[in-house]
Amino acid sequence: MNISRRQFIKASAAAATAAAIGVSAPKKSYAEGGVDKWVKGACRFCGTGCGVYVGVKDGKVVSIKGNPKAKTNFGFLCVKGFLAYKVMNHPDRLKYPMIRQADGKFKRASWDEALDYVASKFKYFHEKYGKDSVAYYGSGQCLTEESYTFNKLWKGGFGSNMVEGNPRLCMASAVGGYISTFGSDEPVGSYADIEQANCIFLVGSNTSECHPIIFRRIMRRKLDNPGVKIIVCEPRKTNTAKIADLWLPVDPGTDLAVFHSMAREIIKNNWVDRAFIEQNTRVTDGKNTYSFEKYAEFVEQFDPESVEKLTRCPAENIRKAAEWFATSGASMTLWTMGLNQRTRGVWANNLIHNLHLITGNICKPGADSFSLTGQPNACGGVRETGSLAHLLPGTKPVTNDKWRAHVEKEWGIAPGTINPKPGFHTMKMFDSLGGEDDPNKPIKAMLTSTTNPAQSLPNLNKYVKGMKDAFLVVIDIFPTRTTQLADVVLPAAFIYEKGGVFGCSERRSQLTEKCVEPPFEAKPDIWIAAQIAKRMGLEKLIPWNMDDSMKANEMAWTEYTRVTKDTDHTLYGATYDRLKREPAGIQWPCPSVDHPGTYKRYVRGMDPMFDHEGFLAKFGKQIPKDAKVYFYMDGKNEGRANIWLRPYKEAAEVPDAQYPFYLTTGRVIEQWHTGTMTMRIPEIARAHPNGYVEIHPADASKYNIVTGDMVLVESRRGKSVLPAVVTKTSMPGILFVPWHDQAFDRMINFVCNDAVDPGSKEPEFKIAAVRIQRVSGPVKIEDKVVITDINSAYS
Repeated sequence: MNISRRQFIKASAAAATAAAIGVSAPKKSYAEGGVDKWVKGACRFCGTGCGVYVGVKDGKVVSIKGNPKAKTNFGFLCVKGFLAYKVMNHPDRLKYPMIRQADGKFKRASWDEALDYVASKFKYFHEKYGKDSVAYYGSGQCLTEESYTFNKLWKGGFGSNMVEGNPRLCMASAVGGYISTFGSDEPVGSYADIEQANCIFLVGSNTSECHPIIFRRIMRRKLDNPGVKIIVCEPRKTNTAKIADLWLPVDPGTDLAVFHSMAREIIKNNWVDRAFIEQNTRVTDGKNTYSFEKYAEFVEQFDPESVEKLTRCPAENIRKAAEWFATSGASMTLWTMGLNQRTRGVWANNLIHNLHLITGNICKPGADSFSLTGQPNACGGVRETGSLAHLLPGTKPVTNDKWRAHVEKEWGIAPGTINPKPGFHTMKMFDSLGGEDDPNKPIKAMLTSTTNPAQSLPNLNKYVKGMKDAFLVVIDIFPTRTTQLADVVLPAAFIYEKGGVFGCSERRSQLTEKCVEPPFEAKPDIWIAAQIAKRMGLEKLIPWNMDDSMKANEMAWTEYTRVTKDTDHTLYGATYDRLKREPAGIQWPCPSVDHPGTYKRYVRGMDPMFDHEGFLAKFGKQIPKDAKVYFYMDGKNEGRANIWLRPYKEAAEVPDAQYPFYLTTGRVIEQWHTGTMTMRIPEIARAHPNGYVEIHPADASKYNIVTGDMVLVESRRGKSVLPAVVTKTSMPGILFVPWHDQAFDRMINFVCNDAVDPGSKEPEFKIAAVRIQRVSGPVKIEDKVVITDINSAYS
């Protein structure tokens, strides 16, 4: 089957996108067909958390359809989710454990040989270089039970906090924003607010391509209620921006000034909610508390005309956006990487929360500040299980003496076992990774699970040598750029071959039951973790080492929900039996088996924690009986959210005479992350087979570039050569490159900036200063590139 991009978008429930360009959305978007059984589960791709049914015939998965009872997608799927099963039966699947030999080639090994080798190497490094010499790097694509197990093995077993995951690269700024504003991670509301919002503000999110099912809900809300206003703040006029009533074009990284300017206009026109501000907020710069008048005085410097000169966003658009946002009655903001992947990502999140707090657009139906996640289990798996260097289960810091003691007691380990000092964040971890002969690299070994850092890290040239020189163990389902650098490769089972829980953007956990057996000798990650633990004398710590993956998953889940019982994130009432029965999963907090889950937090009558005695006692909370809204995780125990005074600060790197363009990167609807799965689905690979650089016609004219020409894109860190697409989608002076392409010369992350946010430690993927040069006219390039040869070189 051949398929054009337009046909692809039309076929997808990016039907939402199609609708934006005049194509009607299909009424249903799921498969029917002859199968032996349908098994309930969740989609494998983005953080929307679409509910699916997996069709099994003759012991193989042959189809996927949407779950019409799912509260996330109501039966709709995008084409990636619809065709995900084709990944499972692909001939490139890793089939056996493999160990790299002295000649540099991999040799097949038995599981015992591979696991004994890994365990012996880890023991050796621990003994010679200390407990922090072996690191774990996981993923928002691991199941919750898997992240919990690896986290427990490292922090409780090894006594090391060298635990990170790729959500550090995409969501850490959102975490920092939620915690510093509300005292607790993850959104106040839910997707259900979309259907009640009168104004929807999309910031730093090409929702139509990255979260097409969410975009479909936004489109439906607009189509059914034409008075609903859509505002989009983006440097590119994407398909998302095309449906907007108002577009706020901005240079990358300058939107902090736009948000402050909107706040100025809201205050100036007295569109603020004084009662909400007085009862539920405080103004702070992190050191001192100020009056609201001080905040008004602070934002006064951001008049729209001055901000237009700084950002290129028209002053009149800023004024209109402020009016619509403040006066709609219910405004909802949704964002993702455009806000997070910045050196001021936490601040950008804070300023969005500011707009909601000063207008009272929070804690009521249709009003919320909502961070969309990019991976299926970044929230449930990594954030909530605390699988980052500074956290413990329940998203509580390792530096918290009381919580560390609680976790040690629950895990049955000696007091003082968990290190109170945080480990290294992701970029520092990879910068510290290297061989035994390098005294400047304290981390000598790393185990990665379900992620591809040799393609996904920014400024790759800086980190590849460390991965190659260190002892690197990779768990995955396909050969990747990272397996090219590995010493041991362990074949993993796909989600539908092992089962487990994913937790999506709206605090909803959904159980996927095992559908079929893994192919060849592939194994669930949780089994691999437990077997390593067993070989390192930690069998009692990780007792779920049986071959039955669902039994192991249930043991891990039951323990995890017990450890986090009575926290603000509790899923104690979401037992495995209940998750099997629930058609749409459960939203936390869910403190008991008879609780339905929570649509909106911090609101009396909606949030069970107001009256949950276990929670109130454990955290010493006293919520006034007359409080209708109360931010109970406020660090000052006053129940207030913070309105932040954040100064304007530009990106770490801005265009100059030598590097005159902004570069920003992102996804396209057809591909997902590094393309290791989607590029192996023929219909998807054909629809978008390679990367490219998007250039505005005015810039292309200056450099004599036309569509199809080969263009060098170069930063101070690296370069890529890509075919040009001349389009008015991007503003003049701004280039865009999708980052899924595995072809070495087109891997754009060699060019990206690895400067990090000082708070969240999330790198600034979205902004780099680059220059361009026309290399040649159109040439035939290799497309649909995937790594197929496990012994191929990283080049």
